[in-house]
Amino acid sequence: ASTTMTFSAQKCGICFQPPSIIIIYRDNSQDKTRQRIMPVRNFSKFSDCSRAAEQLKNNPRHKAYLEGVSLRQLQKLYRLLRGHLEGQSLAESLEKFRQEETIDPEEDMNKLDDKELAKRKSIMDELFEKNRKKKDDPDFVYNVEVEFPLDEKLETCTWDTESDEEI
Repeated sequence: ASTTMTFSAQKCGICFQPPSIIIIYRDNSQDKTRQRIMPVRNFSKFSDCSRAAEQLKNNPRHKAYLEGVSLRQLQKLYRLLRGHLEGQSLAESLEKFRQEETIDPEEDMNKLDDKELAKRKSIMDELFEKNRKKKDDPDFVYNVEVEFPLDEKLETCTWDTESDEEI
């Protein structure tokens, strides 16, 4: 892949109503920061967050925008959405996620099954990536924050799903 991406993700977040994943990205070709809304469809509290994240990341319409967003970041957003559908508060979902994502140094890695082991490994890789600065890529944002519109007005507003307006 070429190092110069047309779009570089800066932040991604989630809107519960209507369920959508929102990404703030920089359009490098035009030197503008824009916002893209990706509606979440066919997702319920029984859905598999990993699969949903993979499908979104590979979606031809969104692929280019999500190049800089890790799969785990998207999984986290779907997990928060699923928690919301299950009636958890945002704080509960975040806390649950944090517990699952924390590596216990006392844990015996040999006892884990492959899936769990792979998950731990990806957490460690990500921590490693975060601490290692890429010299050739000064404006790439590693730590894509999850931002939530606290303002109620945002909650009820219906986004125009197709427009990528400048913000």
